[in-house]
Amino acid sequence: MFTLTEMDETKMAIRLEPKAETAASRHRNKQMKTPRTGGHSIPRWGYILFAALAIFAVARGLQRRVESAKAGQPPARPVLVTKVITKDVPLYIDEIGTCAAYETVQVQAQASGQIIARHFQDGSDVKQGDLLFSIDPKPYQAALDQAQGQLAQTKAQLAIDQLTLKRQQDLRARNVISQQDLDVAQATVNSDEAKVKSAEGAVAAAQVNLDYCSIRSPINGRAGLRLVDVGNVVTGNTSGTGAVLLTIQGLDPIYTDFTVAENDLPLVRKYLGAPNVKVQTDLPDASIPPRIGDLYFIDNAVQPGSGTVKARAVTPNPDRALWPSEFVRVRFILDTLKDVPLVPSQAVQISQSGPFVFVVKADDTVDLRSVKPGQRQDGDLTVIESGVKAGETVVVTGQLALSPGAKVDPKPYAPPNAANAQQASAKGAM
Repeated sequence: MFTLTEMDETKMAIRLEPKAETAASRHRNKQMKTPRTGGHSIPRWGYILFAALAIFAVARGLQRRVESAKAGQPPARPVLVTKVITKDVPLYIDEIGTCAAYETVQVQAQASGQIIARHFQDGSDVKQGDLLFSIDPKPYQAALDQAQGQLAQTKAQLAIDQLTLKRQQDLRARNVISQQDLDVAQATVNSDEAKVKSAEGAVAAAQVNLDYCSIRSPINGRAGLRLVDVGNVVTGNTSGTGAVLLTIQGLDPIYTDFTVAENDLPLVRKYLGAPNVKVQTDLPDASIPPRIGDLYFIDNAVQPGSGTVKARAVTPNPDRALWPSEFVRVRFILDTLKDVPLVPSQAVQISQSGPFVFVVKADDTVDLRSVKPGQRQDGDLTVIESGVKAGETVVVTGQLALSPGAKVDPKPYAPPNAANAQQASAKGAM
């Protein structure tokens, strides 16, 4: 057993040992910090390598963070875009109409007789003065010859009576005959002159009847189907109640008849009489270029049954492409709007808040813009009265998955007409 003194000495030794070790360790550390000329030190390139490795590790970490952030974002959605353009467009009303002949003439005989010749083909174009039918002229030629003979007789008798009157005037001047004899001679001459005028009238009438034997076209137009043939006997009637031989219709220009709804009358009255008022006529299949004509007539009352107002335009038709009673598409142009913004019609979308378009910003994100669309124009374009400006980029297709602020991958939009033209040119080159 240890005595109290031995235990105390043992504890003191234990407490002194750490102090001794601490002093020794401090001495060793001091020796390590003190540079030694004969020992090894870390070269400079080691520090550089360590710094490069540290920078690489930091950059790699940042790259991983960016890639993880990109992976968390939705990809840019592909869309087709186009610029908002401006140009002059018409303000119009579209209607359905029909064409009507500018002139219609029913040819009738004005002299009775047998038709001996036809000088036209059914459905051919004829000009004013062209010979259509010939009626047997022999009876009328004989009547003309007879009238001319009677005229010659009356003129001869007038010449004799004028000589007699001159002699009577000489005798009266010498008081050889009485005044009564002179008056009788003068009355005879006057009667002969009246007979000459009557005979001249008979000749003129006979000439007119003879001319009626040649039935000519009164207008420029297109002949219809003939209603009589050579050999038929027709009855002349100057009152217009005789038999119709042929119908001729003037086709250039031609009338375009259409109606205007009474709801559109305030707008029509606003521009009626303005210089830009025109009427465009086109076939339903668009097989011919549209024809621009002038407004000729608009009725002064609304039709009770239909609630429409009749209107008529004069349309040029040099190639006879438009025919009477043919249905046509009519665009009643009231005015021309200057420099209005236009976008493809499919760019305008409808929501519960109204029409809108997606506008692409400079950072390829989209902004939802409320717009006020106007009339659709040719080329599948729509007028935008407010909401966008010229030069802005709008989304044409691909709006379904878009929302404000969404990232897009814009590609240029090619209109269908332009695409067809490019394909046609490519085929032509091949």
